Amino acid sequence: MALIRLARQLGLIDTIYVEGARPGPDNDPEESFNEIEATAANVPIKSKKSRKSKRLAMQPYSYVIAVDFEATCWEKQAPPQWREAEIIEFPAVLVNLKTGKIEAEFHKYILPIESPRLSTYCTELTGIQQKTVDSGVPLQTALMMFHEWLRKELRARNLTLPKMNKSNIMGNCAFVTWTDWDFGICLSKECTRKRMRKAAYFNQWIDVRAVYRSWYQYRPCNFTDALEHVGLAFEGRAHSGIDDAKNLGALMCKMVRDGALFSITKDLTPYQQLNPNCVL
Repeated sequence: MALIRLARQLGLIDTIYVEGARPGPDNDPEESFNEIEATAANVPIKSKKSRKSKRLAMQPYSYVIAVDFEATCWEKQAPPQWREAEIIEFPAVLVNLKTGKIEAEFHKYILPIESPRLSTYCTELTGIQQKTVDSGVPLQTALMMFHEWLRKELRARNLTLPKMNKSNIMGNCAFVTWTDWDFGICLSKECTRKRMRKAAYFNQWIDVRAVYRSWYQYRPCNFTDALEHVGLAFEGRAHSGIDDAKNLGALMCKMVRDGALFSITKDLTPYQQLNPNCVL
């Protein structure tokens, strides 16, 4: 208002009133403005904390299970004839999105059958030694062990996965991966190739990279770049499945704090309302 008064004194502003509209003691514009200022000063501004709480309340998932498989690989060449990538590390971490804490872990090394000898490149990339996979368990055994672990952890927290319960199709816990490779390609192809039964709950997941690109409007060149772009540092060894899974969980928590909302990005059985034989 001081600027308005000064402008009027300098003749930069001229006020024109129509008949009957000249301000009186009850409708002086300067007085009205002062009243508005006083009123606004008393209106509480919604805090960042309350806005964050509202976003958290809108988040459909309270927990996520971060998974990052490591598989046999060969540098700049195709796998040996008639062989494809096999899972050699099966890690999963259960993350509480509200607290940011990892509450449970599953971690098994897998015995490769089609290509039992790891390439030098694979060992250097993943840090997994030949003796480690030699003492590992077959993938089918690992899947059974994971199922029991999953059943125990979900029941302990009253959690359900997507398409498990008629009363809550979306569920309150979901699998998360970085890209669709882990469940959409690696696990699916290996189970099909080896004629192993795969639990239906592996058919729905959240591709965190897809949500990341959309939310931050940034296309990271790799996972480490994605972490650094939002102020996180990779902890552990890159391409260690369990370390990758933990860092993925940390990224999920950061994105939730930043306001990102998550939903299933990939469903291999979109025509099914519920997953058959998916009792946990």
